[in-house]
Amino acid sequence: MKKLLAILVIICCICSLVGALSACQGSDWENGNLKVVTTIFPEYDWTMSILGEHATDVNIKNLLNSGVDMHSYQSSPADMVYIATCDLLVYVGGESDGWIEDALKQATNKDMVVIKLLDVIKDSVLDEEHKDGMQGESEEEVTSDEHVWLSLKRAKLCVNAIADAIKQLDAGNADDYTANTEIYCDELDKLDAEYREATSNGANKTLIVADRFPFRYLFADYGLDYYAAFSGCSAETEASFATITFLAQKVDELQAKVIIKTESGKNDIPQTIINNSRNKNQKILTLNSLQSIGAQDRDKGVNYLSIMQSNLEVLREALA
Repeated sequence: MKKLLAILVIICCICSLVGALSACQGSDWENGNLKVVTTIFPEYDWTMSILGEHATDVNIKNLLNSGVDMHSYQSSPADMVYIATCDLLVYVGGESDGWIEDALKQATNKDMVVIKLLDVIKDSVLDEEHKDGMQGESEEEVTSDEHVWLSLKRAKLCVNAIADAIKQLDAGNADDYTANTEIYCDELDKLDAEYREATSNGANKTLIVADRFPFRYLFADYGLDYYAAFSGCSAETEASFATITFLAQKVDELQAKVIIKTESGKNDIPQTIINNSRNKNQKILTLNSLQSIGAQDRDKGVNYLSIMQSNLEVLREALA
């Protein structure tokens, strides 16, 4: 019986892979165009900005295209096919991307160019923090923080690395890619300057985040401090009484007028903290971590720069 079950599992896996291959071959993926795979929205948006008018000539697949958080994403057989056969793969390279390392071992395109964002930013990689009051802090191992795209200056390094790879793969259009990259990096620089001005003028430099904290790079870039319910990659969603009490006390100590949550977080934890604070009148604001941007948002014109601009406006209000 055990042997029979094992055979059935193998057959199911083979059928799934064949189905994925058929799906890819039935699309434009197998034509002669450049094939690019990105794992998250920021990488996809950067790549599209670099490609510019040549984007229609490139097959590009963004794997987390349905608004799923990268920490809970389950890869499919089709994902493995895309990774195995692409010309350029762009991924973060943190703990959540362990499955990609396995997929790369099965790659059939031996000339593939691979960009791992954590390698691109090198010495500026930060460890995930576990601060006082953060739930489960003593139980967590120190790992590299994955959320590098929330740093504008690190985003610029990543954009240039992607541009160099695309120019290597499509040298005939290199001048266009260089021009597009320069324009985009100028926009990143302008936005970075706006962030610096806003944060330097802020009256309050410490924020309360009643959620996971994926903003390590963003806050570090501009000298901001924080208290949060969970670490950036935590799988927890229910805050303990001790965590709620600690954060409510910090709200009172800091005389905080604002409590932050992420775009995927609910209002339950922030509201409970507010209810346990002295004044009970804090405003809940949302910072977008850009982890769950799907095709629907993209089709509405949402992009990396627009979301980071919106985050800036949130910080202006929170720091006032």
